[in-house]
Amino acid sequence: MQWRGLVAEQMASRQSVAAFCRERGLRDWQFYEWKNRLRQAEAGQFVAVEVRSGEPAVEPAPGKAIEIRLARGRSLVVEPGFDAAHSQVRWFYV
Repeated sequence: MQWRGLVAEQMASRQSVAAFCRERGLRDWQFYEWKNRLRQAEAGQFVAVEVRSGEPAVEPAPGKAIEIRLARGRSLVVEPGFDAAHSQVRWFYV
């Protein structure tokens, strides 16, 4: 069974989950479980981050960390002592 396709079909149909599942002989609790799994899988994608050398737009205070705020309330904190020479292109799980 292709749950990703079923979830997309249900959303496009504008039917309630209960009605959609009833018509197809599916258990609604199972549908919700798969919908949640698929949402979590999509949220945990890798993002390419490239660190460029040059002048920063804002000079950070000495000895303070820099926080980069990302989507969905996530953030990346760069602590003092960060070595830019080790950071050409990195993949971070967000």
